[in-house]
Amino acid sequence: MTGFAYGPTLLFCPADRPERFAKALERADSVILDLEDAVAPSAKTAARGALIESELDPSRVIVRVNALDTDAFVADLATLSQTDYRTVMVAKAESAKSLRVFDRRFALIALCETARGVMAADKLAAHDQVVALMWGAEDLVASLGGTSSRKPNGRYRDVARHARSHVLLAAGARGKAAIDAVHLDIADTKRLAIEAADAAASGFAATACIHPSQVDIIRQAYGPDRKTLAWARGVLAAAESQGGVFTYEGRMVDEPVLRHARAVLVRAGDSA
Repeated sequence: MTGFAYGPTLLFCPADRPERFAKALERADSVILDLEDAVAPSAKTAARGALIESELDPSRVIVRVNALDTDAFVADLATLSQTDYRTVMVAKAESAKSLRVFDRRFALIALCETARGVMAADKLAAHDQVVALMWGAEDLVASLGGTSSRKPNGRYRDVARHARSHVLLAAGARGKAAIDAVHLDIADTKRLAIEAADAAASGFAATACIHPSQVDIIRQAYGPDRKTLAWARGVLAAAESQGGVFTYEGRMVDEPVLRHARAVLVRAGDSA
């Protein structure tokens, strides 16, 4: 798996709200300056101007552009050439061939948020400029003619869960990172914490968010607790004096379990 230096918290910020740019970047690990859904058509020109004038750290900025088959995208691409931002989130990505419009300067995050996009996830992940895949629930369900990605209890419907797993597997199979979808119900912090913890445990590299209040919840979910971190350090230390399969704290340990432990240390920023 290639390293993904942007997560685990990616905070969306409308590109037509430049007064929020620095604060968003201060709160999260990276900011996604959004030229697409967060910006009304009448404000897109102003948003592009704000992007050009901004002076954020390019290594922590992702720019979401409009869908490739729109006139708005043509203007977005021209705007990017006037900035130092080179990591682009491609809205409604559906074809690896369509990504040829980006020259080699750009690293791409393919947003699989339509039925066609989810089904093309493997080919998108195989593109050599793609560094990550992200999935989106609401646009996906809309593309199917549905009305909601979640059940009344707040849990994802089966089709959304399938898409989430499919995108994660497609990214992992190609050694690319996967980004979990945003949680739209800002007040539902309990469900956000549950889903972010599941994302981290399942192998997602990051979770996108839409409000600063969600950042700390996601960050905490991705960082292992003390007990888990102690276990990871302990089992890896024990493995140094063991050969093959062994038992640690009553649990069988083999190489996959040791890989889990190493992943815990990576999430903790601990290589010891």
